[in-house]
Amino acid sequence: MSVQTQVEPLRAGDWLTREEFIQRWNDIPDLKRAELIGGIVYMPSPLSAGHGRSDARVQLWLGYYAAHTPGCEAGANATWYMLKDAPQPDGHLRIIQEYGGSSWEEEIFFHGAPELIVETSLSSSSYDLHQKKELYQAAGVEEYIVILLNGPAVRWHRLVGHRYQEFQITPEGIIKSVVFPGLWLKVDALLTGNSTKLLETLELGLASTEHAEFVDELARRRT
Repeated sequence: MSVQTQVEPLRAGDWLTREEFIQRWNDIPDLKRAELIGGIVYMPSPLSAGHGRSDARVQLWLGYYAAHTPGCEAGANATWYMLKDAPQPDGHLRIIQEYGGSSWEEEIFFHGAPELIVETSLSSSSYDLHQKKELYQAAGVEEYIVILLNGPAVRWHRLVGHRYQEFQITPEGIIKSVVFPGLWLKVDALLTGNSTKLLETLELGLASTEHAEFVDELARRRT
């Protein structure tokens, strides 16, 4: 007679290894969002309408940049094998491995760390700005953006040495990426939902000399 092993359900607050976390998640086919941060399971509450709108604008912005920057790839809500954890960031932008990027795809998951991560925060702001920030910092995520819906505000962090420092907004209300030249963000356009202005500002970045030089550099790196 065979004996079946009973797998424990996935519960918020559990302390698990990444392998245990993935195994339990696989046993809940309808589960859409869960993360392992610092060895602790987090299961975010249902997403608000504001969160959904903000995420859509972020994906429009990142996707438009990636479409005009060969060697870069944007994505959303993917689980990452990052150090010993498994975060599920709202959005990411990465340099593809054959163009010199440090992350890679293995089986069905991303591994390593993308160059840029975006999190939209409402109820999750406490751990987006603490536990997740510490994980991304330790893993080497070079730029980390947190969109605070309750602010509203944008906090854009850049990894300097081994610590995050926060970008300052220009007098024109723009933040410019260092890792991705030409990725310009008009902060108030993102926060107020002005997608036209958001893309107009990004177009200015894509037309810059810095972006053209970055595209050439990526082409030279390609293996």
